[in-house]
Amino acid sequence: MTKKGNISVKEYQPYYDLYLNRVSSKTTLFEALEQQNELIDFFNSISAEKHEFRYEPEKWTPKQILQHLIDTERIFTNRALRFAREDFTELPGYDENDYAEHCFSNQRSIEDLLEEYKVVRSSSIFLYKSFDNQVLTNIGQASGGPFSVRVIPFILCGHQKHHIHIIKERYLNN
Repeated sequence: MTKKGNISVKEYQPYYDLYLNRVSSKTTLFEALEQQNELIDFFNSISAEKHEFRYEPEKWTPKQILQHLIDTERIFTNRALRFAREDFTELPGYDENDYAEHCFSNQRSIEDLLEEYKVVRSSSIFLYKSFDNQVLTNIGQASGGPFSVRVIPFILCGHQKHHIHIIKERYLNN
């Protein structure tokens, strides 16, 4: 199975080192996808009064961050699906701030958001189980740069770890 240490810098844009550096080089693709309990346990540990907290007026709440993680996973796994099926149409990026502004996550319960996250992650795992090793190396263009099918789970894992770190540092210490 593909390990993060096997990923070439030609398979992603340098920006994503921010997330990839949070994932051990020994982590396998499915280990990266199966790290969902870390996120679930973390959000369950946040007190209810912090779910809609903003450390600055324009910053997202933890609920919005959780929705951002869900939205990003949907977008990135769509990229993986398209590139795995050899649809190499260049894909646009997305403005995460527009998504956060229009997601209505603060009107939902944390339990509902976590259930959605579990379903999305489960879908991602099934998608990757359907791929053979050859399609994992397919590379397409999205957001102005390359993405291999196999780098996406590691980016998602590191992205999750990044936001857990941000919440601990900026939301829970206030």
